[in-house]
Amino acid sequence: MKLRRSGRLVDMTHYLLERPHQLIPLTFFAERYESAKSSISEDLTIIKQTFEQQGVGTVRTLPGAAGGVQYIPKMAAEEADEVVAYLCGQLSRPDRLLPGGYLYMTDILGDPRIMNKIGRLYASIFADRPVDVVMTIATNGIPLAYAVAHFLYVPVVIVRHDNKATEGPMVSINYVSGSSKRIQTMVLSKRSLAEGANVLIIDDFMKAGGTINGMISLLQEFRGNVSGIGVLVESEEAKERLVDEYISLVKLSEVDVKEKRIAVKEGNYKSFV
Repeated sequence: MKLRRSGRLVDMTHYLLERPHQLIPLTFFAERYESAKSSISEDLTIIKQTFEQQGVGTVRTLPGAAGGVQYIPKMAAEEADEVVAYLCGQLSRPDRLLPGGYLYMTDILGDPRIMNKIGRLYASIFADRPVDVVMTIATNGIPLAYAVAHFLYVPVVIVRHDNKATEGPMVSINYVSGSSKRIQTMVLSKRSLAEGANVLIIDDFMKAGGTINGMISLLQEFRGNVSGIGVLVESEEAKERLVDEYISLVKLSEVDVKEKRIAVKEGNYKSFV
């Protein structure tokens, strides 16, 4: 389709935003708009400058016959701080306290607006690491994992605690819960993960890290590689942490059920943004 530059810019921007991290040959755009590659390169320069000025990411150009362009989602430090400040404000509300000192987080995990921002933030942090798939455990971490996977343009793999007949042959391991010290089971379909895959582990909450440590052990059965670990909320309560290298957005520092007080602060993400 033959378009004026204004039309090409709009359509090309939309196309790139829908396909983060996907390598797209210049010839594809040249044929799509019936335009010379030189014109497409000029258009991409304009889009790149605009993306960077607006803080939504950048456009990376890879030279050579097998090269092309990629949209890399990014988030500026100022916007990241705004997202985390919002999370801290929401999570510190006393009405989130549940029996046993647990926090109600379902409304946050179910809000696509905040999930998209968190997804782009984590995609920005892990943009330069090899990631073939995002892994999480059922069920609360699923919306978060899909948000991150969207901006990395990779599939999601869900680890479960029970076998499902529709999943086919399963790989099962036992692991020790970091907080309760109980032995639990997690399973993953053999077909869901290729051998040697680079995996980004995402979870909504981490106390001692037993569940994440279990997923790391499960990955060893697939000879997978851990590209990184992202946690929405970590608890300072844990006396012993089973996971060392992770990136958290929010840190839960104190929960006083009697006084109905929740103290939260920013996690360790700032070192990576």
